[in-house]
Formats: sequence, C-alpha cells, structure tokens
Amino acid sequence: MMRSSSKQEARSLASLSLAMLLPSLGISVANIALPSLQVAFNATNQQAQWVVIAYLVVVTSTLVTAGRLGDLLGRKPLLLAGIGIFSVASMAAMVAPTIWVVVLARAVQGAGAAMMMSLTVAAVGDAIPAERSGTAMGLLGTVSAIGTAAGPSLGGLLINAFGWPSIFVLMAGAGLVAALFVSTQLPAAPSGNRRPTFDLPGAFTLMLTVAAFALATTLSPFTFVNAILAGVALLGAGAFVSIERRASAPLVQLDVLKRPVIAAGLLSIGLVSAIVMTTLVVGPFYLTGVLGLDTVTTGLVMTVGPTVSAIVGLPAGRMVDRNGSTVASHVGLFALLAGTVAMMILPGQVGLAGYVLSLILITSGYALFQTANNTALMAGAEKDQRGVTSALLALGRNSGLITGASAMGALFALGSGTTDHGGGFGLQLVFAAATAFVALALGLSTWATGKSASR
Repeated sequence: MMRSSSKQEARSLASLSLAMLLPSLGISVANIALPSLQVAFNATNQQAQWVVIAYLVVVTSTLVTAGRLGDLLGRKPLLLAGIGIFSVASMAAMVAPTIWVVVLARAVQGAGAAMMMSLTVAAVGDAIPAERSGTAMGLLGTVSAIGTAAGPSLGGLLINAFGWPSIFVLMAGAGLVAALFVSTQLPAAPSGNRRPTFDLPGAFTLMLTVAAFALATTLSPFTFVNAILAGVALLGAGAFVSIERRASAPLVQLDVLKRPVIAAGLLSIGLVSAIVMTTLVVGPFYLTGVLGLDTVTTGLVMTVGPTVSAIVGLPAGRMVDRNGSTVASHVGLFALLAGTVAMMILPGQVGLAGYVLSLILITSGYALFQTANNTALMAGAEKDQRGVTSALLALGRNSGLITGASAMGALFALGSGTTDHGGGFGLQLVFAAATAFVALALGLSTWATGKSASR
C-alpha cells in the first residue's frame, strides 16, 4: 500500500511538473524569437515587444480569477482547460499571418498560463501529504527555473534550424504531453462544499486594475499614457476593496489578508522577486558595458542564476520539510541579504568572479525563500481557498518582477548616466535599493513569526 501511494505521488508530481514547466517556457523561449518575428513580419521593435508584453499582462491580470474558478469548479478540470488553451493558442501563433495575430495568440496563451501557474501549486495540497509538501514545492521551483534557463538556448537552436514557428510547435507539443499526464496521472481533488457564486464584478475590477498596473510599468518610454494607466490602477484597487467588502461570495477574502503570515508572505515574495528581476535586467548592461564581456560570455553568466535556482530547489524543499518553513525562510533571506551586499562591493573589487559569487548567493537565497514561503502560505490555506491563495502568491511574484524590470532598470540608468563611474555606480545604487528590499522582507517575516507565536 505504501509503495502504491508513493508511486501515485510520483506520478502526480510528474504531471504537475510538466504543467509548471509550460508557463516559464512560454516566457523565456518567446523572448529569443523577437528579432526573427521582427524580420518575418517587417515589424518595428516596439510592435515585436508586444509579443512579450501581451503574455505578461494577461498572465498577471487573470491569475486570481483563474485560481478562484479552480476552487469553485475543480482544480484538475481547470488545469486541463488551461493547458488546452495554452496549446491551441500556440498552434494559432504558429500559423499567424501578421505580427498582431501572434500578439493576440500570445494574449490567449497567457490566459492558459495563468490557469497553470495558479492551479499547479494549489494542486500540491490535493495530491501530496503535508509532511512532503516542501519537497514538492521545491521540485516545482526547480522545474520552473529549468524552463527559464533552457528556454533561450533551446529556442535559439530551434529558430536557427527551423525558423520562428518551431518555438510554438515546441510549446504546443509540450502542452499535449502535459495534458496527457495531468488527465491520467493527477487525481481529482475530493469535492467539498463549493459555493457556486462567482464574484464577477470583483474579478473584472481586479483584472482591469492589474492590467493597468502592468501596462503602466512595462510600456516604454514613460509618457502621459503611463500616468493615466497608473491612475486607473489606483482607482481600480480602491474599487476592488469596496466591491469585495460588499460581496456575498468575494473573489478574495480580505480578512485573510489581515493574517500576518499571509500579508508578510505576499509582500515579501514581491520584494525578493524584484531583486531577482534586477539581476536579469541590469546584468547584461553591467557585464558588457563595465566588465567588457562579449555577448556569448554574457549569456553564459546570465544562465548561472536560473541554473542555481534549479539546483537549490529540491534540497530547499527537503530543508523545509525537516526544519520548518520559518527557519528555511529566514536562511533564504539572510543568503539574499549577503548576496545584495556582496553585489554592491565584490564586482567592483574582483570583477567577474565577484559578480558570479554574488549572483549565486542571491539566486540560491531566493529559491530557498520562495519554497519556504509558498509552503507556509499554502499549508495555512483552506481547501476551498487554495486556488486563490496560490494565485495571490503568483500575483505577488509577477508584480515584483514587473516592478523590478521597470523601477530598478530606471534606477540603474539614472546611476549610470549621472557619474563618471557609469554602470559601476548604477549597479551599486540598484543593489543598495535591493538590500533595503531584503531588510524589509526580513522585518516582515520576523513580525509575522512573532505575531503567530503570540497567538
């Protein structure tokens, strides 16, 4: 019986891992195709960028809605629907006649990716015992990091051999394999007392709010349009809170967000995600402009972060299972803090070796914290709230990634353009801000732990 149960858990984890791989692959493998798409459709650079922006905005804005629908209608059926949408959209992009059809297909693909991102983590609680949930979360983090790391190189090989449509063939084929595994290997969650009412006004308002925020922070250069979008996001946030307080079956239980562990966890994952995105946005400019590396070497250095995350993910999960999420979370944050402080000092003192060492500390700390944080928040979620809790985690992470890409990139440019030290001072400036982010996350985590212990 024990062996049979272990085999079922392994099959469930394999199916969830495939579902987790697709969204990260959808981001990283498409980026490498932008120059080819620009040439194929005679598009401008700004038009080609919408292939990435459309996916990112739709994913971020539909996460919570997808998670809540999974809670109401069943996580396995909605997960399969998300894989199906992702795969069909990939096939549509493969035969697109114009760049804007590719953009539309990517937007639809983003809706499917949102279902997978929100429901894969939520489904861990349905398929894996609580005492091994940390290991499962670590494995999913590893798979996501592998998708991010492998996407550019795999996409580059495919495009070079078969042209840009081949990356969408890859995603469609991977989607079909994932659907087969999920449908046959993932057990359905036991049916509970699900409320059939869906908070449509709340869902629409939240999607509009998050979409406006995402567009305000991703559209470049900054113009009056960005300011209007930021205003819409602020007004939408206020309207969403008002709607949720009056709703009989709210999309998000606002009282849950008052719990210290959840509030601190969501804010902290946003803060540390912004730091990781900083390494991806600022890194290439510093490596080429200050350290003088060529493009190939820069690309190799940039793969260090995702590779370290992939290696650390599974051991991080086992550490969470053995020592608890609180200990693992603090260890991860202290590693992150050491990495951001090192990034301010070591690259300027010892060059590339200092940069790589700092990057290893940052990404390993992030992988450990993310695993611990996800495990803690999902362990405390009610069964009928796992989908929306998982979605809120993904929303916090994506919001941090977006903020890191925009705000930290602008801060680096400001620091690089105002001194004779160029990118060296810019790197110090952004990682001084990153150090403040980690310190704030540590403070939030300590506060939440103290509040929980006093109850």
